[in-house]
Amino acid sequence: MLRRKVLAVQKLFQCSQCAIKCEKCGTQIGAHTSDAEINREKIDTKLRVPYRFCESCSEEYIDYIERLKGNGDKDCYWRNDHWLEAWRKWTDYRSTIDSYTKSKEFLQLLHELK
Repeated sequence: MLRRKVLAVQKLFQCSQCAIKCEKCGTQIGAHTSDAEINREKIDTKLRVPYRFCESCSEEYIDYIERLKGNGDKDCYWRNDHWLEAWRKWTDYRSTIDSYTKSKEFLQLLHELK
């Protein structure tokens, strides 16, 4: 039973909380401050982005938020309704994972493993 508990926690944090990968696409960001990290810091200040993104996903996320406001980069015609839906579902997924890690049961599991 202990092994199953450890694997449950390990899987969640390895798959969704890795500090060196983009949370959206999985691209390695790196341990050093890069252009993507600098870009992320700018985005965080502007939009309070709660995710760790690579440069490409950062740009897409900004456009996603702007499009939700009725703006966005009109030159990127491929960012259509399906693209918006994919981003919406991804943000819903991340929100669900975040809620799960704050649930009393998951917190109890972490406490048991200390």
